[in-house]
Amino acid sequence: MPGFSLPNCALGVATAATQIEGGDLDTNWHRWAATPGHIHDGTTPARAADHWNRVAPDTALLAELGVRHYRLGLEWARLEPAPGRFDADAFAHYRDELTGLRDAGITPLVTLHHFSVPGWFDDAGGWLAPAAVRTFLRLVEKVVRELGDLVGEWITINEINVQAVKGWLYGEWPPGEMSLPRTIAVMQALLEAHVAAYRLIHELQPDALVGAAHHLRVFRPRHRANPVHAASALATRHLFQGAAVRAASTGRFLPPLRTPRGVRPGRYADFQAINYYTRNTVRGIGDEMATGVPVNDLGWEIHPAGLVELAAWAHRVLPVPVWITENGTADAADSFRARYLYEHLAAIAASDLPIERYYHWCFTDNWEWAEGESARFGLVALDFESQERTIRESGRFYADVIAHSGATVEAHDRWVAGQQYPIG
Repeated sequence: MPGFSLPNCALGVATAATQIEGGDLDTNWHRWAATPGHIHDGTTPARAADHWNRVAPDTALLAELGVRHYRLGLEWARLEPAPGRFDADAFAHYRDELTGLRDAGITPLVTLHHFSVPGWFDDAGGWLAPAAVRTFLRLVEKVVRELGDLVGEWITINEINVQAVKGWLYGEWPPGEMSLPRTIAVMQALLEAHVAAYRLIHELQPDALVGAAHHLRVFRPRHRANPVHAASALATRHLFQGAAVRAASTGRFLPPLRTPRGVRPGRYADFQAINYYTRNTVRGIGDEMATGVPVNDLGWEIHPAGLVELAAWAHRVLPVPVWITENGTADAADSFRARYLYEHLAAIAASDLPIERYYHWCFTDNWEWAEGESARFGLVALDFESQERTIRESGRFYADVIAHSGATVEAHDRWVAGQQYPIG
């Protein structure tokens, strides 16, 4: 299907504050990156894309691409550098950025918590502290009161499952722990924080659209006929994402989670927000990557059909509109990103699901957490040394798709037809 139309799905791009803003801040990730061996290439988020100092030209670049929907994050450590002390200058900076986006005809979707927390929050016990949820709600209330006249769409928390598993089970992210009970406790706290934030935002801003962004993967048994593999895939799916999505969407906390006091089943999301990248195979505890399949620079399997498969599942959990809040691929050579975009968007076009938004990850190359500056996800290439931005050919393709609300045959022939995926 060389050409397709997306009349009901608005297209945008996504970023996260810690990954693009730069700055020598006191966050858990700045501390983590300061220890040799924690980050693949030894870099820190202090440089990133220097977006904090380049908001105006970056907004102009978004407009040049034709972007009308932009997901961005706020850096908690900037807004609240000490417990209960808010920085008026930081709020003014974000107000200017949001105003500039709106003046450019770009609707912001704002993420309140995207992995990074202030050092003082970490020192107090992080998400395992008894006051963690109350502390987060203090930030939420302040942000909505200060910026709610410019923002009507919110992501409370990004990828609750990834944050808990990477930081407290696998020890690959801060705080570097390896404890299943503490992983579950962190996931519990983050889910409680989302439910409470959803309620609070709607009290302050009744017409707001609010959701939590869920990292979802397809988990398939290594051998479908093997009952152990099949059971492991089901268990992994439930523990990694199934229980969390149900809790955050409907308030139903299934084991190993527990229902918080005062939370009743109901609706706790105005849209199902999905971050989708890959498919894993399962044959026991943990997950693996298949061999002999298309992969990106990080070895992640490229499986476009999984996006719609997971969107359909999330829509069954809670039948509200679906927003793809992240989808993209690491491709430093830009040799297959246009095909990746084309095939994932074509899957949406062929679906009858109410997928209303698609945000490509990422707008520009960024500081990609434990991968540092080495993983290139951007529609816009970034020279980290000079901070020069260059729109990639995949970015030109995406701009064309935005302009035509779909992929034309001419765009397919120009940007997609000659691209092939690496095989892993």
